[in-house]
Amino acid sequence: MRTVVVLGSTGSIGTQAADVITRNPGQFSVVGLAAGGGRVERFARQILDLTPAVVAVAAEAAAGPLADAVAAEAARRGLRPGQWNTPKILSGAAGVEEVAAHPADVVLNGVTGALGLTSTLAALRAGSTLALANKESLIVGGELVKREARPGQIVPVDSEHSALAQALRGERRADVRRLVLTATGGPFRGRTRDQLAEVTVAEALAHPTWSMGPVISVNSATLVNKGLEVIEAHLLFDVDYDDITVMVHPQSAIHSMVEFTDGATMAQVSPPDMRLPIALGLSWPERVPGAARTFDWTAAQTWELSPLDDEAFPAVSLARRAGRAGGSAPAVYNAANEVCVDEFLAGRLPFLAIVDTVAEVVAEERDSSVSALEDVLAADAWARARAREIIAREQYGRRG
Repeated sequence: MRTVVVLGSTGSIGTQAADVITRNPGQFSVVGLAAGGGRVERFARQILDLTPAVVAVAAEAAAGPLADAVAAEAARRGLRPGQWNTPKILSGAAGVEEVAAHPADVVLNGVTGALGLTSTLAALRAGSTLALANKESLIVGGELVKREARPGQIVPVDSEHSALAQALRGERRADVRRLVLTATGGPFRGRTRDQLAEVTVAEALAHPTWSMGPVISVNSATLVNKGLEVIEAHLLFDVDYDDITVMVHPQSAIHSMVEFTDGATMAQVSPPDMRLPIALGLSWPERVPGAARTFDWTAAQTWELSPLDDEAFPAVSLARRAGRAGGSAPAVYNAANEVCVDEFLAGRLPFLAIVDTVAEVVAEERDSSVSALEDVLAADAWARARAREIIAREQYGRRG
C-alpha cells in the first residue's frame, strides 16, 4: 500500500484524487492533506473520509473553522468524540510545506500557481515521489527543481505530460525526434484576434471539454496554459523547444504524441478524464484498473488535428521565448500572467490585454540569472508589481 499526501485537496485535482483513492482502499493510504482554506466543509469531509495524520490550511484564519467543521461533520455522521482520528492541524505557508515534507511514498501537488514551488521543493527534499499537477512550480523553479529531483522522482500529472511519459516509457531518448502537445483550443478556437476583443469572463470560463477552476480555465482560453506546458515538457523530457510542437485537437482524445527518428509516432489516447493521469501519478509505473472510463470502440470516432493560430493566440510563442531565455524569464511569464488573470476575473482587464501585458513584462525582464530560491522569489515579485503598474497605467477600468 502506498502512503499519499495530497496538496490542494479541495480543488479539482485534489477532489478527483480523493475519488481515485477512496475507490482503491487497498492500494492507497492518505497520511497528509493540505488545502487553501476556502472550503472548510469539503475539507472536513475529506479528513473524515481519508483519515490523514496531519493536515494544513494555507489561510491561517481557517484553522479554527476547520477544527469546528470536522467536529460538526463527525456529529452529522453520528460519531462521538474519540470515534474518529483527530489529525494534527497546521496553518499558513509553513504548515503546508510541513505537510508536503511529511513522510510518504507519493506527494500529489495540486496547489494552484507559483505558491506550489516551496511544496514541490519540500517533497523532493523529503525523498517522496512527486506527482506533479502544479506545473507552475517546475516552470518557476526550473533548474532549482531539477537539481533537487533524483532521476524518475517527478511523475507528471498534466494529461499531456502524462501521455508523453507513457509514450516514452521504455524508449531511448536518442530515438525521439519530436514531442507533439495537443490543445483543445479553448472556448475561442477558430476566432481571429479582432473577434476576441470583447470576450467576457463568463465566456472565458466556459471551457468546451474540461471542468476546471477559474484560473486554469482562463489560462486555457488564452492558451497560456499550453505555453506553460511547452516549458514543462522541455524541463521534464530535455527536448529542445524547436522539437516541441502544439496541435489543436478539439476532441481531447489524443492527449499528446511522440515522433521517433524512424518516422513512427506514438500517441496516448483516452477519453478526457483527469482520473487516469492522477491515478498513474499516484501509482507510477503501475496502472490502476478501472481508474477512468474507456472509449466505445464499437462506435465511429472522428478526431481533428490542426496547427495553432499564433496570431490570435500568441501565448505559446511568447512562452517559447521565455523558455529559451531561461533563468527567471519563465517565472516572470508565469507571475505576470497570474496577476493579469486575477485582474481579468475581477473585470478590470480586457481579455486580449492578458497576454499583451505579460509580453510587455517579459520584454522588460533583464536579470535572468537564478542560483537560489531567493532569486526566483525576487523575479516573481518584480513581475507581479510591474504587471500591476502596466495595468494601472492603461486605466482599463471595470469590464463585464
